[in-house]
Amino acid sequence: MNPLRRIVANEDLNFLLTNRVPRMLLTRAMGWFSQIRHPWVASASIAVWRLFTDLDLSDARQQRFASLHDCFTRELKDGARTIDARTDILSSPCDAIVGACGQVEDGQVFQAKGFPYAIKDLFGPTQDTSAFRNGTYVTLRLTSAMYHRFHAPQDCDVEHLSYLSGDTWNVNPIALARVEQLFCKNERAVLRLRLQRGGQPIALVPVAAILVASIRLHFLDVLLHLRYRGANEIACQARFAKGQEMGWFQHGSTILVFAPPGFSLCEGITTGQRIRMGQALMQQGPAA
Repeated sequence: MNPLRRIVANEDLNFLLTNRVPRMLLTRAMGWFSQIRHPWVASASIAVWRLFTDLDLSDARQQRFASLHDCFTRELKDGARTIDARTDILSSPCDAIVGACGQVEDGQVFQAKGFPYAIKDLFGPTQDTSAFRNGTYVTLRLTSAMYHRFHAPQDCDVEHLSYLSGDTWNVNPIALARVEQLFCKNERAVLRLRLQRGGQPIALVPVAAILVASIRLHFLDVLLHLRYRGANEIACQARFAKGQEMGWFQHGSTILVFAPPGFSLCEGITTGQRIRMGQALMQQGPAA
């Protein structure tokens, strides 16, 4: 293993370096730095980035970037991902590593073993979570090196958005095992969707993290970030086809997917599995 990656892999040091620091200040500074449009700055930054991660740009639409931000939010080549077209399948909205997942038990789920949280705390005080009370959920963690755009898991309509400003804790497994209710503390957006086939409600909850804290949605003309001071509740009327791009993070973070009773995790969806956008994630009906 690269010596720098070995150092970062040390749990105590990783937690110290990515959490016991001025998180908000670093996040704003990274937002400013990543927007510097200069080829030398971009090339040097990407080279340093590669020292700490397994960054692979082979499936990116472009190979030269004017800024670090352009690399973070890169698009894919046509055909780089295959979308599972089955109508009873919710496909993964993003490239990710599967985190905690399974059944919602009376409105409660887990961020890590021994660290439960209530979905009403995640969704915020204005949202009714009864549709997902005993449904199914999955945590999808995007590492910094991954493709950072997210897509519709099925043909759906976006009906409402709740934006909850918050902290910028790291969302890696080390932090999830140490900080209680971490997802409920970080900046996040709750997207309420309605499936066009069957009309069931679905929720996607993009959660920002340190160095991220910016979420761009194609159907909004504002950037959701730490300095956002607009409405927290936004009624939406946006229609997406399965696999269509919905938005992106500025870096890497987490998307939580919630489905009502009647859905189950697809075969092979377990904690630690790597999954690509478009692969089968949940299915309507019992697991195979």
